[in-house]
Amino acid sequence: MELTQSVSQEVIQQLADYFSILSEPMRLRILTFLRDGEKCVQELVEATQTSQANVSKHLKVMLQAGILSRRTVGTSAYYWVEDPLIYELCNLVCHRLAARIEQQAQEFRDFSLANGRVS
Repeated sequence: MELTQSVSQEVIQQLADYFSILSEPMRLRILTFLRDGEKCVQELVEATQTSQANVSKHLKVMLQAGILSRRTVGTSAYYWVEDPLIYELCNLVCHRLAARIEQQAQEFRDFSLANGRVS
């Protein structure tokens, strides 16, 4: 049986939606700032150097996906990473990309050595 036949379209769509959350650079930036623990929205605005509306929009998406959690103290909202697996996933991808870059660098070095030095 093929994989596409054993997995429902709904599951495939949910998986695609989850990965699409990580396809936005601002969300990845926010996640890096939350790596050390919870932050209020204003701290994230300052760290990302963007508008509160922009930060809030991305926080809402990640909150709805279950990646983040939120608590309110007075008029301030604090966010933290609820699903630390997100960092393991990012680490896997970073290691894969680093390996590809290292392989490409070696190919360039090999090409350079094979063709002699250019002065």
